[in-house]
Amino acid sequence: MADWATLRYVVVDVEGNGQQPPDLVELAAVDIVGGVVGQPVNWLLRPDEPIKHFASRIHGITNRDVADAPVFADIENEVRRTLDADAIVAHNAHVDLDVLGRKLVGWTPPEVFDTLKLARRLLPGQGSYKLGALVDAFNLAGGIDEELTPHRATYDVLVTARMFVLLASKTGALELLRADPPEGGDDETPALF
Repeated sequence: MADWATLRYVVVDVEGNGQQPPDLVELAAVDIVGGVVGQPVNWLLRPDEPIKHFASRIHGITNRDVADAPVFADIENEVRRTLDADAIVAHNAHVDLDVLGRKLVGWTPPEVFDTLKLARRLLPGQGSYKLGALVDAFNLAGGIDEELTPHRATYDVLVTARMFVLLASKTGALELLRADPPEGGDDETPALF
């Protein structure tokens, strides 16, 4: 069985504008190399359509915040370089990957590890598998800069990275992380507002 720490992972999180389909207003990523969480990178982005009020209430990003931000095309090459890894990690990964797939035409993500599905399989009996509930249950926010808050991409990638390291350390083997998780227990919203 291969050691999970032999791969380079990139944990991603996106925040959207509330439109359907959602457009990016914030993207963050952080490496996990040798089992160690690195320093996150973050981009605020000006979406094609304005940020809806209800989305701003969740993540706190307003149209004023992104008025002078770059559009995605301005950072696309940098994002592609950042996502060049052995595997992508995200919580409720299909949401982040759907948004990134629309923005990164022709991009095919490498192997994907979804911490929502992994937590359901490897941590049975949790009351909820929402990211916030797992952060509280396993004290994953300890030591994170107080200016970073839940539902902002940088905070979310850091706690998701910590969740992945916890889960991967629990199994120790890459093959166990790759095994298909059971279905059901869908307590995570399946879309990015």
